[in-house]
Amino acid sequence: MFKSSGSEMAEKTVVQKKSCFTPNLKMFISALSFSYFAKALSGSYTKTSLTHIERRFDISTSLTGLIDGSFEIGNLLIVAFVSYFGAKVHRPRVIAAGSFLMAVGTYLMAMPHLLMGRYKYETAKVTTSFNATSVIAMCSAYGSQDFMSEQARSSLLMQETGCESNRHSGSLMWIVVLIGNILRGMGETPIVPLGVSYIDDFAKEENAGFYFGIVNTVAFLGPLAGFSLGSLCAKLYVDIGFVDMDDVTIQLHDTRWVGTWWLGFLINGTVILVSAIPFLFIPKTLPKEGEESNNAGDRCQSMTLSSKVPSDPEKGTAEHEPKISDIGKGFFSSLKKLFCSPIFILYLIISVLKFNAFIGMVTYLAKYLEQQYGESISKANFLIGVFNLPVVAFGTFIGGTILKKFKMTMLGAAKFAFVISLVDFLFITGYFLPYCENAQVAGITTTYDGMKQVSYREETLIAECNSNCSCSTKTWDPVCGPDGIAYASPCLAGCKASSGIAKNEVFHNCTCINSLRPGRANSSAVLGQCQREKKCKTMMYAYLTLSLLKSLVYSTAAIPGYMVFVRTISTNLKSLGLGVHLLITRTLSGLLAPLFYGAAIDTTCLKWGTRTCGGQGACRMYDTAAFRYVYLGLNTGITALSHIPCIFLIILLKKQFESADVMNITKGEAESSLIKQTDNILNHNTVCTKTEKLQVEKDTAL
Repeated sequence: MFKSSGSEMAEKTVVQKKSCFTPNLKMFISALSFSYFAKALSGSYTKTSLTHIERRFDISTSLTGLIDGSFEIGNLLIVAFVSYFGAKVHRPRVIAAGSFLMAVGTYLMAMPHLLMGRYKYETAKVTTSFNATSVIAMCSAYGSQDFMSEQARSSLLMQETGCESNRHSGSLMWIVVLIGNILRGMGETPIVPLGVSYIDDFAKEENAGFYFGIVNTVAFLGPLAGFSLGSLCAKLYVDIGFVDMDDVTIQLHDTRWVGTWWLGFLINGTVILVSAIPFLFIPKTLPKEGEESNNAGDRCQSMTLSSKVPSDPEKGTAEHEPKISDIGKGFFSSLKKLFCSPIFILYLIISVLKFNAFIGMVTYLAKYLEQQYGESISKANFLIGVFNLPVVAFGTFIGGTILKKFKMTMLGAAKFAFVISLVDFLFITGYFLPYCENAQVAGITTTYDGMKQVSYREETLIAECNSNCSCSTKTWDPVCGPDGIAYASPCLAGCKASSGIAKNEVFHNCTCINSLRPGRANSSAVLGQCQREKKCKTMMYAYLTLSLLKSLVYSTAAIPGYMVFVRTISTNLKSLGLGVHLLITRTLSGLLAPLFYGAAIDTTCLKWGTRTCGGQGACRMYDTAAFRYVYLGLNTGITALSHIPCIFLIILLKKQFESADVMNITKGEAESSLIKQTDNILNHNTVCTKTEKLQVEKDTAL
């Protein structure tokens, strides 16, 4: 009998201890940090794979920008509703469901590799009729090239490569990648607004900024891992393990090279899948930070009592769980209240401009380093990760620490962020200084006589030295001569013979090279583009050093600036406000920036490739000077415009604080007063007019 009682008491004690050790805020912060890392890993890796996707599917840069922007389309579809409804249901589980969907989308992005045939890169090889072997076309004076001969060649090529099956480069399989990215965007939607609002609801006010700093610092490790993974995958040939690499004639620096872009998506999907699991074990609500120890006994007692007293399901649902029909009430009225805040509107404008500049810059940075300085995509991704991302994480952490240590008011944080933004702008203007000249390609950036030129027309590829060679002007299979000038193909170089095989093939008796080297016997050329001038590497590291300093400065202002936004949103509209902010910035920045940056970059293309099955393919060579002015000019102009609404925001905050100082209120109380005024305006039930705003402010002051 005593044993039975003792065992019952032991069981009760065990149950009580288990119920007391519930997940806390720090557990949620850890889970959210890993989730931020996973989504940042996936997002950054997608950026590194864009050039490979462009070349694999033979599409333009602007179309690649559409694929990148499709992530924001996914956000656009559900972000406002997830942010509003998610705040009224189980937020951690909504985040878990979103992570599972994001993993599915990431896996789907890798599927085209399994559904398509082997990668057939553009080459000057043709199939001989007598033994069906492929050889690189040489200069042959068997007649002038006309439309019918081109058409016949294209028809023969389609038969050889099986273009009718639509399984090779240039197919519509890129749409699968786009759909997968849309799903990835839909899944990522709840993580930021629900995660931020969950921390802000249950953290001490003075600790919230520090926690956001921790989460964002861990998040910046994601891009570091993403760019490193992108660099590794870019080194491996897309069909490695399925083709004989000795037969592959292109190398890392070739603009036709495609790495194992699909492998990174499989790895990313697995990481995202794992990140979803912890959220399944975190409760809907937590005690406010600092109240755990005071209320521990009460919580344990209430848990024990609730286990003994059966609850009425209908009554419990009516009192504690919101009905689905009630959740939708007031959604549009809440939106109306939210947009009545001038601070919210100004911050939205600033965010849209800042993110346009940032996203456009990051999306095409690897392409810029490749085209401007002659670096491989693999090395470019590695350098971006090494130079930029660690200092961004450090700067973000420093910004959060400064915010906590100096206990900045909203006005102080806004001024700090503005000054840092001005310093950041100075570094952006310095990006124009380190640059390289165009690579020398005969008929494109230089004449066959060695004079500099920039030509966007294919006709200039034909000169006197190759006019009798019947060469195709659409082919891109460059060779490099001993004069440091490249030629679009061995035929266009006037080469009549070759020796060696695959990567080691050498072309001889090249008449166009002879025209530049009269009296010299060596008129041979080797496969591949010529190396860029030596100063290009120095210029590239100068650019990256400026980028390092700029990234450090830019990231320091991230947390103080963000906290101005978070603290001026009414408590009951915080999740919705964060969601709407994400919706608008990603629509007008994340979606549009890759599109118009990509379209602008396309205008600088000097030589378009040709698809395996005919038609215009990916760009093979850009005018580096025009690329620099378009790419950096857009970034500089948009960043300059972003400072105008910053000035108005500071003026508005200053007026609010000065009105509080007239009443002899301390800085801390002034900030509380400003938040209270914002809450009163946003919670007002009638239509928000200017007259009513003034009345609310007057009542608050009284």
